[in-house]
Amino acid sequence: MGSPHWKRLCLLLLAGLTSSLLLYSHYHATVEAPTSQRIIASLLQPGPLVLAPSGTPQGASSRSWALGGSLESGNSFKPSAELEEPEPSRKQPSPCLHSVMARAKADPKFREIFRFNTPVLMWDQHFTLETWNRLKTRHVPYGWQGLSLTVVGSTLQLLNASANRHLFDRAAFSGGCVRCAVVGNGGILNGSRQGKAIDSHHLVFRLNGAVIKGFEEDVGTKVSFYGFTVNTMKNSLISYEEYGFTQVPQGKDLRYIFIPSDIRDYLMLKSAIQGSPVPEGSDKGDNPQKYFGLEASAEKFKLLHPDFLQYLTARFLRSELLNTQFSSLYMPSTGALMLLTALHTCDQVSAYGFITANYEQFSDHYYEVEKKPLVFYANHDMMLEAALWRSLHRAGIITLYQR
Repeated sequence: MGSPHWKRLCLLLLAGLTSSLLLYSHYHATVEAPTSQRIIASLLQPGPLVLAPSGTPQGASSRSWALGGSLESGNSFKPSAELEEPEPSRKQPSPCLHSVMARAKADPKFREIFRFNTPVLMWDQHFTLETWNRLKTRHVPYGWQGLSLTVVGSTLQLLNASANRHLFDRAAFSGGCVRCAVVGNGGILNGSRQGKAIDSHHLVFRLNGAVIKGFEEDVGTKVSFYGFTVNTMKNSLISYEEYGFTQVPQGKDLRYIFIPSDIRDYLMLKSAIQGSPVPEGSDKGDNPQKYFGLEASAEKFKLLHPDFLQYLTARFLRSELLNTQFSSLYMPSTGALMLLTALHTCDQVSAYGFITANYEQFSDHYYEVEKKPLVFYANHDMMLEAALWRSLHRAGIITLYQR
């Protein structure tokens, strides 16, 4: 064998050895890596990331859906019996004997409606390839159709604290039943003197234009959770400024519940955790710290799961509006979503400031000086919600404040 042939053979052997080492390194870095990390890496790799329908702009607002669309089309909106859980919901055990769950299971009607194993919140471990492929076929708030994969994925990765997995830590309450009050903004609370009763609960939920100053005797002062969409929060700050709602509630122990109704919610949530201005979209340049405070770590934020929102709409508030030209606009009100969230996490729930049978006797909101009639919008079904609250109250599942 001549010298040139021998050199070529050595070079070929060296090249083969190098290739083998590279292949082994790639295998070790991918196949042997944790499954969740590999899925996230594959989802966020460079390439076409926005899986929007043809003609749909990135980050299109849920308010701009074409009239006449239907949540029933295709696989976009199925009854809850068809829902797939991203992973089994890990409910914290409750020692409460007379809980919402116990009362619901004892009721012949509601035991067929409630599914307490439906995940309420979404966090980082839910962002898998399977979940993305499933939810990208559904409209917001029931899924991620038309949303940016990068925005959704990078936002959920930040919800990686144990506090993001449950609404509250049951261990913080010494036995017994965790009692929650959900305070709507209905005019029925004006002159109600329910402030002390509301504050006597372990946890208090408030939402949207929650004016407290000047109405402490009627609505109390405690705020454990503030629930909203970015749209309702900003609209409330504008619409109710004259009544004193000039700032979103803030506090060390207060937690924020995001309702993901649009790409805006994911973008705002991500920027809030990172402590940076919103990088894009209709809220570009906005500073989340002015809403949620200077020290708003990931632990302060909760994100409702799109599966949970679909389950609530399909089983509790399946409105006839879904059969009209306004079907694509419909979703339960913020108050309804907060009350139903409490019903799936707390042991005992009291509802204040919600629509009742005699709603016409009261103003739209408790802080209005002059009486204003309740306004009904096409995107909510307030009468259906009112009927649900009465039914839950009669079943002993909630305590609905009425006068």
